[in-house]
Amino acid sequence: MSKRYTITAALPYTNGPIHIGHLAGVYVPADIYSRYLRLLGNDVAFICGSDEHGVPITIKAKKEGVTPQDIVDKYHAIIKKSFEDFGISLDNYSRTSAKIHHDTASEFFLELYNKNEFVEEVSEQLYDEEANQFLADRFVVGTCPKCGYEEAYGDQCENCGTSHNATDLINPKSAITGNAPTLKETKHWFLPLNKHEAFLKEWILKGHKKDWKPNVYGQVKSWIDDGLRPRAVTRDLDWGIPVPVEGGEGKVLYVWFDAPIGYISATKEWAAREGKNWEDYWKDENTKLVHFIGKDNIVFHCIIFPSMLKAEGSYILPENVPANEFLNLEGQKLSTSKNWAVWLPEYLEDFPNQQDVLRYALTANAPETKDNDFTWKDFQARNNNELVAIFGNFINRVVVLTNKYYDGIVPNPSEYAAIDEETLAALKAYPAVISSSIERYRFREASQELMNLARLGNKYLADEEPWKTIKTDEARTKTVMFVALQIASALAVLAEPFLPFTSTKLKSILCHSNLEAQSTWEDVSTKDILLPAEHKIGKAELLFSKIEDSEIQKQLEKLEASKKANEAAKKTVEPQKEEITFDDFSKLDIRVGTILEAEKMPKTKKLLVLKVDTGIDTRTIVSGIAESFSPEDVIGKRITVLVNLSPRALRGVESQGMILMTEDEGGNLVFVNPDKDEVQNGLRIS
Repeated sequence: MSKRYTITAALPYTNGPIHIGHLAGVYVPADIYSRYLRLLGNDVAFICGSDEHGVPITIKAKKEGVTPQDIVDKYHAIIKKSFEDFGISLDNYSRTSAKIHHDTASEFFLELYNKNEFVEEVSEQLYDEEANQFLADRFVVGTCPKCGYEEAYGDQCENCGTSHNATDLINPKSAITGNAPTLKETKHWFLPLNKHEAFLKEWILKGHKKDWKPNVYGQVKSWIDDGLRPRAVTRDLDWGIPVPVEGGEGKVLYVWFDAPIGYISATKEWAAREGKNWEDYWKDENTKLVHFIGKDNIVFHCIIFPSMLKAEGSYILPENVPANEFLNLEGQKLSTSKNWAVWLPEYLEDFPNQQDVLRYALTANAPETKDNDFTWKDFQARNNNELVAIFGNFINRVVVLTNKYYDGIVPNPSEYAAIDEETLAALKAYPAVISSSIERYRFREASQELMNLARLGNKYLADEEPWKTIKTDEARTKTVMFVALQIASALAVLAEPFLPFTSTKLKSILCHSNLEAQSTWEDVSTKDILLPAEHKIGKAELLFSKIEDSEIQKQLEKLEASKKANEAAKKTVEPQKEEITFDDFSKLDIRVGTILEAEKMPKTKKLLVLKVDTGIDTRTIVSGIAESFSPEDVIGKRITVLVNLSPRALRGVESQGMILMTEDEGGNLVFVNPDKDEVQNGLRIS
């Protein structure tokens, strides 16, 4: 019997494109789950949309000299297209700037307001006197009161994940002017989370102790045990949904309040288009609601949004919130601001028609219970050693041999041997095994079970060797090929949630559309025959292609370029010194020279004693470069030397000049020298 599901994927923030961290944490697992449920014949609404309000949008707009609407329009289009091109099978991708969302969020606020579910308070908020505005959470940066991280935002510390109020920060600073803010009175409405503590304890801590992921349950328990406090649902800002009550002028709904309501408004939009009743998907107890999010959104989806729904009174609550942990990139934390990311639009351009390779690599290495690391080498290995060598190899051999021996027509099997019956029995067990993993949100485990089915096929062919028996036992060969084709057909069906593009291509190769009925997930476990004898299949096509080292090197070079750009950006340029006159400068006598001899100054780490040909004479110069250069490194080096510097005794050696040096991006000493070898010693630099 089919069931109804509302599946939500965290609304991506429209101040940049999607990257692999978003995909691994939220969108790939949500898509696997939704595709799987549809294969079982369930009624599924898979919902998402752009989160378009909040301070980071306004910050980006100010930086780029455009309006916030310009920013969200640009990135909404990019994100929507990326999801479509990557095969995220959303039923609706909406946006929170849409009228239907503004109306829905306003109505929701008014419903709670009229039921006296809010607390109205005049409180002191951080205010930037120079900018003449109250500072919303992301306009404030300071030291986290819990872990001491010095770049925590006003609402959350990205280092330890703790949520807090901006006024809790130590040494807060305005992100607009850099000034220390003052406190100023303002009126806001708060959701009293403490009022819902008993409900949350009963619903989550007792009701979901066994079926929610430990990382999710643990974070929620920590929050509740710490004691919940009222949380503002409005803020002083001009970008967002206006507060629809008297006294709300110049204020908008806090983005954390308006964004999750986006799931509801997006469902309304979809239902109106499809001729469905949206309330069935949000207010019917027979509907299963599941939120897919990253770990930084756990508190909003497990404590705050359920408290909002409970306060309203007519909505169902999520049955599960299978949040993933974070994905790192090449051993470092993903960072959009530092361009330390693999961006989805760029991946789709660099690896055309290889969406499933990234889907598989991210699923096989998913950060389901702890942070995990994406590396390009692992991505290459997953493709070459698993998708190509196991899955693709099995399918290619089956299709090639069927075309070679039988002109692509599925042969009639003879009597099954024990190995055939064992193989087909093992095949029938896979749907239940994979289902069990998916339904427990263990998508990594499920993907490996799918690969195990391909391994089963490869082992069966290797053991039975039809390329040998075709010469000695034609009847046996037909049976082996028939069994192998059943495995191939099962892979076409069971791969669909994980590798949708591959599944479609494989179904096309096997000509599934010519069958009387399309095989379902259940058919794989219940039917003896998925691909009947006399059915004609198509020609072989490679499902996957090997990824070469040169392709991986290009991606690593991109990251290296980002790293160097970040290092350069961090490097501070010393300010200009006090002005001097031309007469001051003309007193400096700077000449081209060559180092003739060099030795370390005894009992020091930093000093080299150099003999330098200045073109005027040969003189001794003591230079503090011994930690960067050995004597052998510098002999014969062309240099620039200040020759009329007053002599100075260093460790008993008189130094008669100074060599000009600078530092590169890494802080390493570099000689400032003439770029032409034929420039003679003694020539003046002016």
